[in-house]
Amino acid sequence: MAGLWTYLDGRILRPEDARIGLLTHALHYGTAVFEGIRAYWSEAAGQLNIVAARAHYTRFARSARIMRLPLSEDADELVAITVELLRRSQLREDVYVRPILFAASQDLDVDYRAGGASLAVCLVPMPGQDGQDAHEGAGLRCVTSSWRRVPDAAMPVRAKVAGAYVNSCLAHLEALDAGCDEAILLTADGHVSEASAENLLLLRDGACITPPVTDDILEGVTRALLLRLLTDDLGVPVLERSVDRSELYVCDELLLCGTWTEVAPVTSVDGRAVGDGCPGRIGRELRRRYLAAVRGESPGPAGWLVPVY
Repeated sequence: MAGLWTYLDGRILRPEDARIGLLTHALHYGTAVFEGIRAYWSEAAGQLNIVAARAHYTRFARSARIMRLPLSEDADELVAITVELLRRSQLREDVYVRPILFAASQDLDVDYRAGGASLAVCLVPMPGQDGQDAHEGAGLRCVTSSWRRVPDAAMPVRAKVAGAYVNSCLAHLEALDAGCDEAILLTADGHVSEASAENLLLLRDGACITPPVTDDILEGVTRALLLRLLTDDLGVPVLERSVDRSELYVCDELLLCGTWTEVAPVTSVDGRAVGDGCPGRIGRELRRRYLAAVRGESPGPAGWLVPVY
């Protein structure tokens, strides 16, 4: 029977049959970790490929360890659950996969450890970004947020923690209210960190510059894949170092990257044009190669695609 399926605590069921209590700890305190994983449909090959599934689930397990949430499944078992959900759902289109591990305690005490954790994996069919104006045409307009990126000293930013995304939501809403598409957050000491839900890549004088993991960025899976494509396929040297805000105004190209966003050119920051104000050559080529690789149309790093069918 076709239709979406969901995984919850060892059971595969219809999304409408999944239930959690209103007193669930994670709902009140954000005590959950999650991932965003994409699977791309290739019409030519008749195949649905999950991108970097093991890398995502490895980060998922690390996030769980940081948050002291028990997770019994290893990365391979989580990949197998995801493959089974996609097969049962018989999807022949691009899909977003959302695994989440959340504190299941029904006690409102801030100590959630006694209540254990629940594991869910959900599927969201979604169109590919190919050809959208924000990526191929006008590009994204960004603004530096008045909200600073939450520091690792206050919250574990290298873990993908649900509660931490309040920081992202506030920054993103501020950008929308300013008539822009996305926000760029600075660290507490004023260095460029990341966008509300994307890592940043600056292209300047033939090199790619990206903020280091020590500047409170999420250690992005898509970021890591793109850096490999830049160096191995395009011959662009990569420098990981702290970035000043003014560098955003003088770079040749600026890209946002993430599982949801893929590769998106930024054409203005704080009202200043990036480069000539149009998506740049390297960014366009990097995006083309990335989309070809995730659809299995060209080689990518070994083992980064998991076929479903």
